[in-house]
Amino acid sequence: MNTLDLLAGTGNDQHTLRKALGRFATGVTVITTRTQQGSFEGVTANSFAAVSLEPPLVLWSLRSAARSLPGFLASNCFAINVLSKEQAHISRHFATPKVDKFDGMDFGLGVDGCPIFDRSLAIFECRTDNRVEAGDHVILIGRVVRAHYCDGMPLVFAGGQYGTHAVLSEAES
Repeated sequence: MNTLDLLAGTGNDQHTLRKALGRFATGVTVITTRTQQGSFEGVTANSFAAVSLEPPLVLWSLRSAARSLPGFLASNCFAINVLSKEQAHISRHFATPKVDKFDGMDFGLGVDGCPIFDRSLAIFECRTDNRVEAGDHVILIGRVVRAHYCDGMPLVFAGGQYGTHAVLSEAES
């Protein structure tokens, strides 16, 4: 077993910490915004979480050094597209640096003009409620103004690889 003891101050091994965090399976999202200049920004993220049902709040985080951060900070809205297993290509596309990530992509526009992807398992259209600087990331909290969902298999990320959800039998659970 690989161990990193941060509490004892024995070191800051980012590789071991990243590997340990990778053991937590997450869903995969592409988060988009429309900048004040009318251009689009989009990033693949697995740092999405629900915060509150009343009021309806969700959060996600973005690296402080990300090229797209200024666009997200200046905008007052974003859309969280929860991807299905058939949308792994969208995740890979938005995880790769490109000049215009939306060139050649098929998308619609949400209530505030943020790009949304058809066939996403869920879409949360949000207005930015708060921003919190935390370590080397900025946490963006959004108030959900519209949510959509459909049935399907989620795209999952764990251990540095894409996968999907498998339901356990009654004997396994």
